[in-house]
Amino acid sequence: MNTAYGIFSQLMFSHLSTGDILRAEVARGSDLGKKAKGFMEKGQLVPDEVVIDLVGSAMQAPECEKGFILDGFPRNFSQAEKLNTMLEEKKAKLDKVVYFKAPDEVLEERVTGRRVHPKSGRTYHMKFLPPKVPNMDDITGEPLEHRKDDSVEVFRKRMEVFHNTNQPLLKFYSGQNKLASIDASKGIKEVWGSVQSMIQHRIFTIFRT
Repeated sequence: MNTAYGIFSQLMFSHLSTGDILRAEVARGSDLGKKAKGFMEKGQLVPDEVVIDLVGSAMQAPECEKGFILDGFPRNFSQAEKLNTMLEEKKAKLDKVVYFKAPDEVLEERVTGRRVHPKSGRTYHMKFLPPKVPNMDDITGEPLEHRKDDSVEVFRKRMEVFHNTNQPLLKFYSGQNKLASIDASKGIKEVWGSVQSMIQHRIFTIFRT
């Protein structure tokens, strides 16, 4: 289970995943999708202006009025500054930043073993959540896809970029007392329990003040 999606389904927050949004644009063949595709397949960060425009547009949706979870954004200090501006314009505020921390080798196994049913978005894992028939969707029997951006080479390039950009971002949010780190190397139930505890504490604090 994708952790951010689990939070959304449990608490009814809108889930804005930059990865999902970008892949949808690529599938549509839009100009933005064509521009982003080359960067994604090489494991490079999509240019800030493209990501910011997509996220800014998604945040305006009516279903975001009651709150939303940003999954994969911001990824660098420049995006974080722009997010502050967008939230101010929306008269909203950022409550918490959750950093899911795990060793690269753990993340590599999780990412590279992922398989997706392109039409529905159903996600499997060859080790942790395998389909009933290898490489076939459980519902339709159609072939599963191993996305190019889930390959070992692309993953390692993405992590190199990530490690070069995340420290200023973590320092930025830590200085605002908004950063919460969760050990994501544990099992799904343990990680989800940590997330639930953090969110429930935050909601309790909001309603007390």
